[in-house]
Amino acid sequence: MTPRSEASARWRGRRRDRLIAFGWLVLVWSLFWGDFSWGNLAGGMLVAGAVLLFFPLPPVNFGGRLRAGPLLAFAVRFVGELVSASVHVARVAVRFGYRPRGAIIAVRLRVRTDLNLALTAEAISLVPGTLIIEVDRDAGVLYVHVFDTHGPQDLTGSRRRILAVERRIVRAVGSGAEVRQVSTDPVEREPDP
Repeated sequence: MTPRSEASARWRGRRRDRLIAFGWLVLVWSLFWGDFSWGNLAGGMLVAGAVLLFFPLPPVNFGGRLRAGPLLAFAVRFVGELVSASVHVARVAVRFGYRPRGAIIAVRLRVRTDLNLALTAEAISLVPGTLIIEVDRDAGVLYVHVFDTHGPQDLTGSRRRILAVERRIVRAVGSGAEVRQVSTDPVEREPDP
């Protein structure tokens, strides 16, 4: 591929991404109003255009590929963790006189791409009992608040669960090199930042 054709392909890809973002923003605008009318469609188009013009997002480089099997495994495991964590938080909430202790842990991710940081942080935050406090993009570290900890073993277990979520995400959407990186780097040897 010549440099000119590569630049042209990048421009077409960036344009496609902006059109997709534009469509999603218009749809979200219409959903917020709860009515699909011509006025809401026009208003959504104006707002979406303004958002994309005044707040442009940096391009997200996606060097991986979507793998159906690992994606399904991630989804099934994610739903299981949602149910399990919801039951745990509900049990703690109705336990009379019990005061749960929380902690903030730092977890250094093995794949430090923006996409991996965002997907892992989002998946962790959606599970009840865990919340992303801060992301150190340069170091690839997530600072996570974990709920109901009793000792160091709970902190180690939480760190392992977060790294396991990262591994499942990378296996589902990562590049071959990223999959090898999370597969050969055991969770047990992950150093604390």
